[in-house]
Amino acid sequence: MSKIERALISVSDKTDLVPFAEVLSRAGVEILSTGGTAKVLREAGIEVMDLSDYTGFPEMLDGRVKTLHPMVHGGLLYLRENDEHVATTKEHGIKPIDLVVVNLYPFEQTVANPNVTLEDAIENIDIGGPSMLRSAAKNHQSVTVVVDPADYGRVADQVSSGGDTTLELRRELAVKVYSRTSAYDGAIALHLANVYAAEQPETDLPDKLVVRADKTQDLRYGENPHQRAALYGRFGEFYEQLHGKALSYNNILDLTAAAHLIVEYDADPPTLAILKHTNPCGLGQAEALAEAWDKAFATDKQAPFGGIIACNTALDLATAEQISEIFTEVIVAPDFSEEALGLLQQKKNLRLVKLKLNPANAVPWDVRSVGAESFLVQERDLKKTSAVDLEVVTERHPSEDELKAMLFGWRAVKHLKSNAILYAGKDRTLGVGAGQMSRVDSSRIAVWKAGEAGLDLKGSAVCSDAFFPFADGLIAAAEAGATAAIQPGGSKRDDEVIAAANERGMAMAFTGGRHFKH
Repeated sequence: MSKIERALISVSDKTDLVPFAEVLSRAGVEILSTGGTAKVLREAGIEVMDLSDYTGFPEMLDGRVKTLHPMVHGGLLYLRENDEHVATTKEHGIKPIDLVVVNLYPFEQTVANPNVTLEDAIENIDIGGPSMLRSAAKNHQSVTVVVDPADYGRVADQVSSGGDTTLELRRELAVKVYSRTSAYDGAIALHLANVYAAEQPETDLPDKLVVRADKTQDLRYGENPHQRAALYGRFGEFYEQLHGKALSYNNILDLTAAAHLIVEYDADPPTLAILKHTNPCGLGQAEALAEAWDKAFATDKQAPFGGIIACNTALDLATAEQISEIFTEVIVAPDFSEEALGLLQQKKNLRLVKLKLNPANAVPWDVRSVGAESFLVQERDLKKTSAVDLEVVTERHPSEDELKAMLFGWRAVKHLKSNAILYAGKDRTLGVGAGQMSRVDSSRIAVWKAGEAGLDLKGSAVCSDAFFPFADGLIAAAEAGATAAIQPGGSKRDDEVIAAANERGMAMAFTGGRHFKH
């Protein structure tokens, strides 16, 4: 077995670095290093040679050029069993580098800051680090390469016991390097593509879809127990689980749908939403969150069993006491009072999730697999509609309360599966119908649900995610008690629908844009 004689160490993340380097030093390994890494090692009493002294060439261009040198890459890449390679390295005074310990500039952490500048992002693109890692990994037959501090222990154990590492370990570490550099390059490509696309909003979608995400956790199963599943990406930056058993695949689908809905009401008074299978089934708003819960729950007292609850303000004890009376899978909130936490944590199966960042501020693309190794990519539906955007198309204009109901419901219907019909008051939902093949069927379901809940639809606003293709849908809404309607418009029968509204004294406004959700 050969012995590791020389190591090059240059790391941004200095976690557990010193104890690892001490093991190498005791094993007689010569350590080459750069900049801040060399400083840390010297301060710990470890003998280090500056890489610039080793190569005979100074660092330059603000440190951009320091490891891109034949003394480095020649020492990593030459084949130890190739006589011609050996002769060439001796001729040029190139010594073997048997161990490379490198982790990369923190590009991902840098661009995770929503206020990061393009200049800062570019300065955190590592060039020398990936080059050394790839060179060492290519020659893993002879060179050990470490990109993750979590692997220091295994390498240290083998070096201290035998002077070298096993080929099996070197192969494993080489694969890890290429996985890391691939992910790193993907993160760079993704960020720059998004930045430049944002600067030119009318640009086409990228020619290449770059998806870069680390696995954050294995899930027990997918939508059904026979399906394997895992969670990838930056989920933990946006959501923090405070209590309860592990989130399931379906929990994650539901709670993210709930979060995207509730941030529609970020600037509103206390608002609470109840969702089931990603569909809102109740939404309420009031000066006190407990009153908002009453309004949301009153919409449908059956569907919330085993559902998801989201609120736009910290969950307080009074609301927690009411919620605790029914079985709930997940509660999502920007915060929880200590008293609410104390009460809800008594339910071991209830997951409590803190919404740390607004998910609407994440990368504005939706990516969906459609099988056959194919993907659909679209801009996320972040369209906002206010009163000034509406075109009132009826003889009667909406009253102040009707206008509030129209806009309140319009934000909610956007998050219902098509075909979607929602009846709303100015601060609550009254009846919800979603996912039906016919818009009239969705309306019938919404009316039936309101009746089951004992809620009067008189004076309500009916909200439709797409236009009414025929007057019958609007007529049914009017007969149910709706006095106002909000819809995209754009049907070739708009005149018939408008005439039906006028005949019934309804106020109706067109938004000019639909909110299909499949």
